[in-house]
Amino acid sequence: MDSPDSVAGPPVDALRSVFHLQETRRDGDRVVFYGESLVPEQMLLREVWGAFREAGYEIQVSTTRGPRDDVVVARPTANGVDGIPWKNLVLFSATIVSTLLVGALTWYYIPLSDLLADPLLVLRAWPFTVAILGVLATHELGHYVMGRYHGVDVSLPYVIPFIFPFGTLGAIIRMRGQMPDRETLFDIGVAGPLAGLAATIVVTAVGLSLPPIEVPPWALRGSGQVIVFNNPPLLNLLASLLGEPTEYADPSVAVNPVIIGGWVGMFFTVLNLLPVGQLDGGHILRAMLGESQERVAAVVPAALFGIAAYLHYGLGYALNESVGLWAFWGLLSAFIAFKGPANPIDDSPLDAPRLVVGVLTFALGALCFLLVPVEVMAA
Repeated sequence: MDSPDSVAGPPVDALRSVFHLQETRRDGDRVVFYGESLVPEQMLLREVWGAFREAGYEIQVSTTRGPRDDVVVARPTANGVDGIPWKNLVLFSATIVSTLLVGALTWYYIPLSDLLADPLLVLRAWPFTVAILGVLATHELGHYVMGRYHGVDVSLPYVIPFIFPFGTLGAIIRMRGQMPDRETLFDIGVAGPLAGLAATIVVTAVGLSLPPIEVPPWALRGSGQVIVFNNPPLLNLLASLLGEPTEYADPSVAVNPVIIGGWVGMFFTVLNLLPVGQLDGGHILRAMLGESQERVAAVVPAALFGIAAYLHYGLGYALNESVGLWAFWGLLSAFIAFKGPANPIDDSPLDAPRLVVGVLTFALGALCFLLVPVEVMAA
């Protein structure tokens, strides 16, 4: 055990003004202070965060050891990627493989028997993989770049491999540092959707400009049902501007699979902009409205359950279509809302230009929304 003054590094004097320090320990590169806070947690963070940040430390109030013992943890601020990010690279490589396989089998109609005979046929799906990973990675890199710009400790993107229908569940980043103010929270939150939408528009325009693909006869002799991914308004708008079709009367012709990358970008934008918890929409609205954001977040799960109920009982859609999709997100959004939003240390209101950007971002997200994104239809 160290005496309170024996640990060099963090600005202990700044902490003493709001914290009765009784004991200090080192835990690896962290410095842990034990004692009793003289002010509420958020006020403590607000009072000492700047001094610790200037000294190169992040600070957080951790769990208590007893009824009157508070714990403050300081750790060095990360200044970039430490070593080779093996986990990120492994997940990214696995997602390349999963999107190639799903793209080849589902969207380029390459029979499994042909892939087993010649595995290199999977490379025909590389445009699909580039489109999917391009929009997802650009979205997360928007967060990453803005986080680094503001000095917030954020990880590189983690891309999640999956199976049907896209070969991935999306991508995430981890934000480990404190959020200094609403401006930082807003900038990091809005950077992902705007960057992702820019990539989505480019990918969609490219996909619409590429030639359609042929659907082989064996694919037309299916079970009698097909899963249809309906067009968001933004996709139809881009198609109209370019004068390109989004479907063909001839069932043996299908749109280029690159367009699916644009569809994924639009749908994931809608989900990310749900204004709950630590989703992008939650970050943006928390920065715009302050603590009032939580009242909005409380309504979101009920709204999603309402959409699911309306589709099922009002319009007669089956549970395995968009009904189940919105019901699932109703449950997930309730959990995310319960976990709560990120709370900036400085809760001063945003400036007018950022408020305008926030409103425009949600408006762009609305162009990506549709009530029935997926449905099952007769072939």
